Amino acid sequence: MENAQTGSRFLALIPAYNEAAHVTHVVQQTRAYLPVLVVDDGSSDDTTARAESAGAALLQQTPNQGKGAALRAGFRWALDQDYHGVIMLDADGQHDPAEIPAFLNHHAAGQADLIIGERTFRQMPFPRSLTNTIGRWLFSWALGQPVRDNQSGYRLLTRRLMQATLDSREGGFEFEVEMIVICVQRGYTLGGIPIRTIYAGESSHIKPIPHLVNFFRVIWQTRRAMRRARRAPQAG
Repeated sequence: MENAQTGSRFLALIPAYNEAAHVTHVVQQTRAYLPVLVVDDGSSDDTTARAESAGAALLQQTPNQGKGAALRAGFRWALDQDYHGVIMLDADGQHDPAEIPAFLNHHAAGQADLIIGERTFRQMPFPRSLTNTIGRWLFSWALGQPVRDNQSGYRLLTRRLMQATLDSREGGFEFEVEMIVICVQRGYTLGGIPIRTIYAGESSHIKPIPHLVNFFRVIWQTRRAMRRARRAPQAG
C-alpha cells in the first residue's frame, strides 16, 4: 500500500513466536491498512498456519533465533520486494493497528527514518513501568540525546535504515535498541509519536536476567560509540 502523501509503499512486519492465540486478530486488523508479513521465529504452536489463514505473507526461521534475527529477515524480504519502508508491530496484541495511519502521516510530514511509538510508562503494570523508566534514562544518557521509549516495538523504518541494520549481530530484543544508535550515528532523522499503552495479561518472551545483562552491554557500547563519534571530527 502506498502512502497517499508521499507515494511510498509500506509493509507491516510482524515477528511472532508462539503467538497462535493472538496472531489471527492482529493480522486481520493490520491488513485493513497495510499488506502484512509475519516472520515466525521457530514457533512450536500453529502461529504460521493461523497467520497464513488470516492473509499474511510468511517467513519461517528454524530454530528460534530471536526477535532481532526475525526482524532482519523481514527487512531483507521487504527490500527484495521494493518496499520503501516497514511498520513493525508485535503479534501479541499490545500494539493497536488502528494507529498505523498516524505513523504514515508523521512520516509524510517529516520524512523521519525511524519513528518510535511512545508509550505512557505510568500506565504499565509494575515492575515494567519502573524498568522502562530506568532504561529510558540510561539509554538517553548513553546516546547523548533524549529518547522517550527506546524499548517500544511499534516503529516505522525507512528503506535506508533497514539496509543500515542488516550487518547487526544482535539476535534478541537488543536489536531494537541498536537500530536507534545506527539511526543517530548515520545522521538519519529520529522521531516519535504517542501510542496507546496496552497490557492485558500477555506473557513476555523476555528472559529477565539475560535481557538485563545484554541491555547493560548495549548501553555501554552505545556510550563508547557516541563518545568516539563526538571525538572523530577533532581527530581530523
